[in-house]
Amino acid sequence: MSTPALQRRRDYDGPALFSYGFRPFFLAAGLWAIIAILVWIPQYMGKLSVPTHLSPLDWHIHEMLYGYVAAAIAGFLLTAIPNWTGRLPVNGWPLAGLAALWLAGRLAILISAQLGGLLAAIIDTAFLVTLAMVAGREVVVGENWRNLRVLGILVVLVLGNIVFHAEVLMTGNADYGTRIAIGAVILMISLIGGRIVPSFTNNWLTRNNPGRMPVPFSQFDLVALVISAFALVTWIIAPAHWLSALLLIVAGCLQAVRLARWAGDRTVADRLVLILHIGYAFVPLGFIMIGLAAFVPEVPATAGIHAWTAGAVGLMTAAVMTRATLGHTGQPLQAGRATQAIYALLLAAALVRIVAAFIASVDLLEFAGLCWTAAFILFVLLYGPLLALRSPGWNEARR
Repeated sequence: MSTPALQRRRDYDGPALFSYGFRPFFLAAGLWAIIAILVWIPQYMGKLSVPTHLSPLDWHIHEMLYGYVAAAIAGFLLTAIPNWTGRLPVNGWPLAGLAALWLAGRLAILISAQLGGLLAAIIDTAFLVTLAMVAGREVVVGENWRNLRVLGILVVLVLGNIVFHAEVLMTGNADYGTRIAIGAVILMISLIGGRIVPSFTNNWLTRNNPGRMPVPFSQFDLVALVISAFALVTWIIAPAHWLSALLLIVAGCLQAVRLARWAGDRTVADRLVLILHIGYAFVPLGFIMIGLAAFVPEVPATAGIHAWTAGAVGLMTAAVMTRATLGHTGQPLQAGRATQAIYALLLAAALVRIVAAFIASVDLLEFAGLCWTAAFILFVLLYGPLLALRSPGWNEARR
């Protein structure tokens, strides 16, 4: 980061919560991960009615993908982009305004039956559209052309949200908008995870366990990403077609080999690094399971979808949020027992949710929701004060 940008960041003297993008959005993501599941489970059981124009399932899908995940992505991008470009981070009132837009979207969707579906959709989509504009401006002005690919995926997520609302307004339920969001997020994890997982692994191994290192990005990784992107596009368009299924299986195998090349088995001693490998493992698992679902009736597609969403998305976002919060608030980059408990609960939630898809067990679904909720309650209790309050690492210069 350039010295002027770093100095301007150090000079910030407003509320700590709005000093840097990760603070409000990681906290919002943690809180919404709790609220959304606590509302969804009673909805699913028919014990709670929410004044939304979305069906209970569509509300759950939308609020996890375009609510929770969108907040986690915003926190990551608004923190990473200053490091990519050396420009001043978005903070103060502009950041508070972005956070308010995100919150307005959650409230609008929650009461959309009273507010009106179209107005709620406009309010909700305003956040991602604004985030894309802010992020795009920073990357373009900073001439950080390499990361235009990340912004391209963010634009796809924006379009997915628009499609989601259009489908609901025209047909009553969402289909393509759901798959577009999942596909965009999995591709973003594949792209960004392909940078940070081997990078953090390499850094830790160099200091603590010299020997076999992650294989650097190569033509193989590029092929894996291209085939994964193509497989996701075909799945979005025709999820049950044999060609989509075949491409998904091929992409999953390539992603599994890619992960194996990153030497994750040598990072067991550092849970902050290990959890990145475990979380990424659900990416190839989801590809393969969804592909197999087209050929093997006993394999439900929802099992693969939850491998992606509860597994890859849940664990990777938690891994990034915990690591970034520790690093940017001057804390030791170590996963204590409480942080490890967060990871363990999320892993249990993902595995149980996948099993629940196979046996259609309501009890297992509820247990998975309980594990997920407990993990994020622990996250908010442990990391909330670091995110909301000033700390000894106030200059937040560490990564």
